[in-house]
Amino acid sequence: MDDDLIMPGLHPLLATRWSPATFDPAHEVEAAQAELLVEAARWAPSAGNSQPWAFIVGRRGDDTHRRLVRHLAASSGRWAPSAGILVANLAHRYVEGTDWEYSEFAQYDLGQAVAHMTIQAQALGLSARQFRAFDRDALAAEFDVPGHWEVTTMSAFGRGPARENPEPARERRPIGELLWTDSQAAQKTVHSP
Repeated sequence: MDDDLIMPGLHPLLATRWSPATFDPAHEVEAAQAELLVEAARWAPSAGNSQPWAFIVGRRGDDTHRRLVRHLAASSGRWAPSAGILVANLAHRYVEGTDWEYSEFAQYDLGQAVAHMTIQAQALGLSARQFRAFDRDALAAEFDVPGHWEVTTMSAFGRGPARENPEPARERRPIGELLWTDSQAAQKTVHSP
């Protein structure tokens, strides 16, 4: 099997997922679609059903979107403001007032929730791009995020540009590199003198 090809049987929502570098600034994402993205996250699995996530959701044109855009880095500031929806993704890291982890899996679980949002976006005909190019501390201050929560990443949702090639070449590591074996462990071991 050619590792550069998509394996037959992979769900189309996964096979066609891509992260656009721009969004259509004329396309309006409906409030109901924004709610469905959060609903998809709500149903993600989490350790002990702790659901250690929260989202700051701004639709283009509303005050929350404008406030999120203020904290973008120059690189994401070139494309993210045109997304129909910007979402700041928050993880519940600590028990309030302590340094005890709320859940040692909080970031992993948040990642699953964001992945659910990404696939739901695909089902709605939207594209998603996840990114970290923003000022986390300034965004946390802007939205009064308490210290036991952590602003981790952002996601942009909207209609991406039309693609000339419906199945663009995307680089992915071959399956053989994803499967850990004893021989790979021996190759990756660093030996000290």
